Amino acid sequence: MLMVISPAKTLDYESPLTTQRFTQPALLEKSQQLIEIARKLSPAQVASLMSISDKLAHLNADRFNSWQPDFNLKNARQAILAFKGDVYTGLQAETFSEQDFDFAQQHLRMLSGLYGLLRPLDLMQPYRLEMGIKLANPAGQDLYSFWGDLLTEKLNDALASQGDDVLINLASDEYFKAIKPKKLQARLIKPVFLDEKNGKFKVISFYAKKARGLMSRYIIQNRLTKPEQLTRFDVDGYAFAAEESRENEMVFKRAEQ
Repeated sequence: MLMVISPAKTLDYESPLTTQRFTQPALLEKSQQLIEIARKLSPAQVASLMSISDKLAHLNADRFNSWQPDFNLKNARQAILAFKGDVYTGLQAETFSEQDFDFAQQHLRMLSGLYGLLRPLDLMQPYRLEMGIKLANPAGQDLYSFWGDLLTEKLNDALASQGDDVLINLASDEYFKAIKPKKLQARLIKPVFLDEKNGKFKVISFYAKKARGLMSRYIIQNRLTKPEQLTRFDVDGYAFAAEESRENEMVFKRAEQ
């Protein structure tokens, strides 16, 4: 069983590392191609492309210019410890044991606009390049065309190496759009997290993002390998809703907080 999650815009390169182990990303040659395209953008163009402030645009233009693929623990950080958004608040990887990191390395992948597909211990230098932005490249007008079928093929390879055929989609729609479900050699399952508000259950973005991280953590720490084991997920008040779930969509509901 393999999980995919989205990256985060918020990054942490300051906190003490909780493991010294690391691996190198598999698709750095592709990352280098994107960096070379991004380096041609002025800070003003970066601001427009990403809809960010001038200050953030200058920061990210500087990141593109200083990026170089000789990654080590002095100039890069393991992806699972570098990302710090809502999903990663739920994941809490900074509390993982070495055994947790081992399991995560085998069963968790992070989608990325720049790096394509990251394993938890893959080193990465800081960047901002969301999958949904319109960055023209030799393959087309956006990153979906740039990555093409490659990320799907890499997920198929990871599943084959496990001898498994189940992919748990805990990523956002923006990022999972980079995957081609019809070309996946896997049963695809999407957990959906519904929170009650004013008597009605719906997806509330902040809670759903955190819940994706909570479920990732639950799978990792309990060493789950079969999708039916996910029905036991009960962290932070969520409960499996069998009557609303379907074969490829598992619904979890939580009463109003």
